[in-house]
Amino acid sequence: MYDTEQLNAIDNAILEHLIGAGIDHVIFMDLSGNAIAKHSNGKTDLDATSFAALAAGNFAAVDAMARLVGESEFSLLFHKGEKLSIHFSKVTEDTLLISMFGKNISLGLVRLKVAETIEEINRVLS
Repeated sequence: MYDTEQLNAIDNAILEHLIGAGIDHVIFMDLSGNAIAKHSNGKTDLDATSFAALAAGNFAAVDAMARLVGESEFSLLFHKGEKLSIHFSKVTEDTLLISMFGKNISLGLVRLKVAETIEEINRVLS
């Protein structure tokens, strides 16, 4: 599906734009729940495989809700927690980028860095 050069470029984009900005965990995954790339700042543990599977289900449920209300899709999801927040963004028709971050980072910065990362990933994949 992806060659080594593409995977390395995706890893570098995630590390530079997202982990470098202070985001705790990042998963680039397909909509089936398979993690393509996963990175962490090393400060907390996360079962990325289980998380990706659950995230795929969550995104599919929200996608079905979007269609019920007449939207073609909701391409961005955000869950705010007491300690961590989760930002889901659709990258391509069949991939998602999930970023988990703490209170020390603003949602605005996350959205900016995610947009930069998605742009770079799409460039790599085209």
